[in-house]
Amino acid sequence: MITADRSADEPRALLRTARDVADDLAADALVREQAGRPPTDERTRLREAGLLAALTPPSPGRGTDWRTGCAVIREVAAADSSVGDVLARHYVHTWSGRFYASQHQANALEEASVREQWLWTGAVRAPAPSPAPTENGDDGADLTLRPRNTGYVLDGRRAVDTAVAVADQIVLDAVCAVTGDILVVRLSPRARGVTVEAAHDRLGQRVAGAGEVVLDRVTVTPGQVLGRRPHDEESTAPFTALAEPALRLALCHVVLGIVEGALTEARDLSRGGRAYRLPGEDPDLLLTYGELASAAHTAMAVVDRATETMAQALGVGTHLDAEEPAGVAALVATAETVASRAALHITARVLELADAPGLDRFWRNARVLTAHRPVAHRLRSIGEHYLNGSHRAVAAAFR
Repeated sequence: MITADRSADEPRALLRTARDVADDLAADALVREQAGRPPTDERTRLREAGLLAALTPPSPGRGTDWRTGCAVIREVAAADSSVGDVLARHYVHTWSGRFYASQHQANALEEASVREQWLWTGAVRAPAPSPAPTENGDDGADLTLRPRNTGYVLDGRRAVDTAVAVADQIVLDAVCAVTGDILVVRLSPRARGVTVEAAHDRLGQRVAGAGEVVLDRVTVTPGQVLGRRPHDEESTAPFTALAEPALRLALCHVVLGIVEGALTEARDLSRGGRAYRLPGEDPDLLLTYGELASAAHTAMAVVDRATETMAQALGVGTHLDAEEPAGVAALVATAETVASRAALHITARVLELADAPGLDRFWRNARVLTAHRPVAHRLRSIGEHYLNGSHRAVAAAFR
């Protein structure tokens, strides 16, 4: 088990732990995927391995740097992308204190998260690209905070993509009914007034634990309010502007894990003679694997470049230059585009190469993670940023 006080070779030790967890998950991944139950047992596996405590923001004696955290996510996702999804969102939401709260509050939250081994999830909307308020509820208006003598009362409902029933902390944004401010809050799914409605019969990511959280007069104390989420991109602090791109980038590593898992499983089936065509008999099969492996390596290179750039920006912290987040976000949008295309292409093609129950889960999982983010929308935003240096265009890519 990885502890908070790790030695100098902590990244290597953490990756070894991630590989052990991945091997454990791979052994029954198909059975669990078919059952589609909430990730209760999976949460226990992650907690017992120390990954929930380890994947928190880096500080002396605790936490994990961004590069290593993403490598852990990809390793786990290659074995089980649903659990990789849970871990990716957990890791990014543990950064919520740094993105929205004071340094003192962030430190206290991170210490508690490591000590209690909390599992985090959430659904915080990205700020609008322009100062004009949106009309479709994307500004967080589906959740309403009403001030009381001490704190607030929270009402509404919000879709959450992972661990909605098993998380320890859920991070959400909601509109204050009096001031109109959008506030980011954290709460427990077991708090009074919180009801969870699990999503059943999903196409993919069936073990991720998606669903809706329904809030009926839930008490929110001042200590549960992390801070303000600006209405629009133009008024967002540079470091806070990294919150949504960081989440999208972590999910890119889940997508890459799906690619790696699909290719590895198809390759092993081909080597074992369970392919439609055997490598020694069909040179076209070698050509196909070469094409797919090249597409995977290309996607990995683009995502790794964005990961390095994000790591550098996160390392700067609140002193981040105002111009930097747009460049980081443009790289993340590019990585998301390339990884999504590669994943959908590769996971569909492997179905033509090998015959095995459950191989289709890779395509289904990739589809669920990528379908609700149109590639054309991102490409227009990337193009506008490239041509005009538009910050608004980059923000629009994450709406």
